Amino acid sequence: MKQRICSAVLLLLLFPLAQGERTIWRQATDAELASLLPTRAPVEKEHIETEMRTASGIVNSQGRYVAGVVLITAGYSADGKYSHYLVVQAPIRIGGVSLKPGEYVFGYTHAGDLLSVHFNEAATGALVGTTDAHLLAGMRGITSLRIWPPGAKAMIQIGRFGMPYVLGRE
Repeated sequence: MKQRICSAVLLLLLFPLAQGERTIWRQATDAELASLLPTRAPVEKEHIETEMRTASGIVNSQGRYVAGVVLITAGYSADGKYSHYLVVQAPIRIGGVSLKPGEYVFGYTHAGDLLSVHFNEAATGALVGTTDAHLLAGMRGITSLRIWPPGAKAMIQIGRFGMPYVLGRE
């Protein structure tokens, strides 16, 4: 009987530790995004202005972010190449593109009901990969950028288009 009680007490003590290992993601606040995302993003050899009112992101219980913002590329060499800046602090796979923690830029070309989205390293412009964003049926709101928290809608939305994502293990 003593052994059963000791085992039960031990399990009760270890249960909170096991729950603490589970990473929980939530929508980042405007203040958190403002402290993380630059007002001028380092893209290749330039520092391109960002439109902070378009910022969106998620944060986990360890304080790691996946967040992005629209670039104002008019007048820069990136004009027409990139549209968004992305900070990744946890591994993520967007569509078929795997991103390690780092800073990225992405742009897209429009083709009917698809966007062909290309991800590049922000510092060098090196292509990381390309994936498709699909037209979202029944989506009422159109947004410049929205990163939905994982769950039923683990998706990055650009306008009326969306790309699913999967967060990796850290």
